[in-house]
Amino acid sequence: MLNIKQKIFDNLKNIPGWRTDRKLVAFAVDDYGNVRLNSRAAYETVNKAHQVKGNRFDQYDTLETREDLEGLYEVLASARDGRDHHAVFTPYALPCNIDFEKMGESDYCDYHYELLPQTYEKLEAQQPGAYSGTWALWKEGIRKGLMQPQFHGREHFNLKVFEEKLACKDPVLMASLENRSLIGLGKTNYPSINWTAAFSFWDAERDTERFPEILRRGVDAFERVYGYRAVAFTPPAQQFPESMEKDLTVYGIQALDKPFFQRRHMGMGRYKKRLAYAGYKPENGLVHLVRNVVFEPTHGGFDHVAKAIQQIGAAFRWNRPALISSHRVNFCGHIDPKNRAKGLGDLKSLLDAVVKKWPEVEFVSVSELVKMMARR
Repeated sequence: MLNIKQKIFDNLKNIPGWRTDRKLVAFAVDDYGNVRLNSRAAYETVNKAHQVKGNRFDQYDTLETREDLEGLYEVLASARDGRDHHAVFTPYALPCNIDFEKMGESDYCDYHYELLPQTYEKLEAQQPGAYSGTWALWKEGIRKGLMQPQFHGREHFNLKVFEEKLACKDPVLMASLENRSLIGLGKTNYPSINWTAAFSFWDAERDTERFPEILRRGVDAFERVYGYRAVAFTPPAQQFPESMEKDLTVYGIQALDKPFFQRRHMGMGRYKKRLAYAGYKPENGLVHLVRNVVFEPTHGGFDHVAKAIQQIGAAFRWNRPALISSHRVNFCGHIDPKNRAKGLGDLKSLLDAVVKKWPEVEFVSVSELVKMMARR
């Protein structure tokens, strides 16, 4: 049973923001398209040498396989809302990955990246049992409206940290790269930079100089890979320079997905506390999206379905859409099929419970939600 403090918080965070009489449910699921762990053998090799055990992302988070997508599509298609529409995922996805082969050819002296279809082509040749036909299945999911991806950055790691570790041939990084993975890099030399946070920084001027170019190349690559221009963006690990938010519209971004509460880094270890609420913000020309439901079924030993239903109910009580936050790792089974079975099983239970409790519910994508919220 959820405690009283959690219930109070679930209601408080829904008081401000955009409202609607419709019962809207959208899923925002981070990390699709990203290579983190190549295979079980890769994990065992890196972990044996460097002990990276303890992080579920480092242990289970692989590029989505054919079975991952087939299972996910089956669950999403099984749920029908009040309009007889199936459920839909909005994967916050990346269009690029490390080109491990090209980096190896240069003796790991320089960073090189490739587009996602190239990554799938290589993996299909290396691991056909897992990846044969996966990219075609990805595109089928988009055509059928089961997957409607939005932008999560060009890559899911901090280039400053990556290149500094590359220059000194950091042993964990080198072991990862040699095993076509990127796991277990641990702490950085900068208290404000997480290695997975592509847009985090220490020096607000010097460290952010190339961010605009990374963004431009990233959104262009997203369009090439997924077939349309992204309208919504959430940065990896939720870190992004506040001063750059106003410039996102230059790249075609109409909405920024951000936390309800956040300590925003201003540079050199200085922080400011920020609260966000959903709706159009004229000061930067963006719709702000704030997730108000958490669904991480493979993380922690409690009833994730009951918690999500409670939070959806709180959103609807305040005439707010339910924007459900999740991560791909919950639905990955390449390393351990039981992880995928748990995630998809709970996802089906959640969808069934939502339709039963609110038969008039409407499943929508994040882009549909942005269109509604942008009507000022």
